[in-house]
Amino acid sequence: MTSEAIVNIGVLATMDDGEGPLGLRRDAAVVIEDGRVAWIGASADAPAADSSYDAAGAAMIPGFVDSHTHAVFGGDRSAEFDARMSGAPYTAGGIRSTVAATRGASTEELAARTRHLLDEALRQGTTTAEIKSGYGLDLDTERRLLEVAARFTEETTFLGAHVVAPEMADRRGDYVDLVAGDMLAAAAPLARWIDVFCEEGAFDVEETRRILAAGRDAGLGLRLHANQLTMSGAAALGVEMGAASIDHCTFLSDEDVDALAASDTVATFVPGAEFSTRQPYPRIERLRDAGATWALASDCNPGSSFTTSMPFCIALAVRDMGMTPSEAIRAATRGGAQALRRNDVGRVAVGARADLALLDAPDPVHLAYRPGVPLVDRVWRDGVATTSWEPRAS
Repeated sequence: MTSEAIVNIGVLATMDDGEGPLGLRRDAAVVIEDGRVAWIGASADAPAADSSYDAAGAAMIPGFVDSHTHAVFGGDRSAEFDARMSGAPYTAGGIRSTVAATRGASTEELAARTRHLLDEALRQGTTTAEIKSGYGLDLDTERRLLEVAARFTEETTFLGAHVVAPEMADRRGDYVDLVAGDMLAAAAPLARWIDVFCEEGAFDVEETRRILAAGRDAGLGLRLHANQLTMSGAAALGVEMGAASIDHCTFLSDEDVDALAASDTVATFVPGAEFSTRQPYPRIERLRDAGATWALASDCNPGSSFTTSMPFCIALAVRDMGMTPSEAIRAATRGGAQALRRNDVGRVAVGARADLALLDAPDPVHLAYRPGVPLVDRVWRDGVATTSWEPRAS
């Protein structure tokens, strides 16, 4: 067994035991052993280890847990973004252009882009990422996307129900049959989760219910794109069916908020999408007052949120959603872990994975205070300081 002591941490945000909502510990140290946190305490009391790293008074947080990404895709939609910023409205139709490019890309081309995006995310402090399929919309390509995703993360999500495949636009019932049948059967061995985009232009509530129920019967956990563009009824459905997370949540009724607060379903917000589409930002006040749990995620995708930066999402959440800096940082770490029903990531605790981000800042609040500044100085993933994303050991 090998160990490393990280000493002289000015402020350690554990998201566990400690001061305030971030579980702060001051003048702290962490000892890593075989990829896990083995000890936490005062720096002066740190036990001997095989090696030592001096944090020199900087702040440290758990690695970010990005619980909603679409990081396997082909093509580029910068022209669509340019048009939208010039006044064109956002619709879900651009997904189909990415489908064509993704189907035409080789598996290795897709994997190379995914690795590039994850390396980019890692350098900004992300150590756990969920990855969805959804840009294939046929059996072979959806399976191929999940095979690529599984190279990089255990948090893989089958999203065959992103939109109806273009070649089946006039046979949506047949497409729902395909997604809930043969496509799901091919995808299930490669996925942990199933997701549906329940919205105008995609799938209605009853189609969504059927697909999610089929995924649950196949042993997959449930996630849901919910209430992004309208009060579609998806949020209520997700809570009713016990989804781990309902994502976007731009338009929530008071009843939706109360249902979330009474459940263990996490509301995952993706403010990068509102930034990129000029849709209204959701506000956090009602969820805070009701006692609901929420997370922040990047929604990294080529059409509506082409960012891998969780610090950027934190800054948006503080500036435009009404979160405090502490709430946003917790949502991007412990909240993301809760959205994935994980307890081994998103916090610094004995026995948890040693996923850590050292900041070039004296306090975690600088993540919101200094937007756009590359504050992540060093990242440990599974106890190893690294700048490249590798599959986790089991």
